[in-house]
Amino acid sequence: MAAYLIADVDIKDAAVFEEYRRDVPATEERYGGRYLGRGGATKVLEGDWEPHRLVIIEFPDMTSLMGWYNSPEYARLIEIRKRCASTRIIALEGIAAPAV
Repeated sequence: MAAYLIADVDIKDAAVFEEYRRDVPATEERYGGRYLGRGGATKVLEGDWEPHRLVIIEFPDMTSLMGWYNSPEYARLIEIRKRCASTRIIALEGIAAPAV
């Protein structure tokens, strides 16, 4: 069943973040990741959440998501991201599609 990485990224240094943004898609693709949304306009419907740059990435399953997140190629990018942004990230397991 699909798994989703949801991140709220508060960019502090756009120039450094550009390197992260440029290099991260290739690492995700190796694990079956695909963007469902990133950096678009948001509208809070309830609560006091003030999102920054939201990103939603779908992976085939939680194993693939965690494989990417813990991979050596992404580890280098995590360090870059931590230097230029504050981030909240969660992994959400989807639900199985009903049998037809």
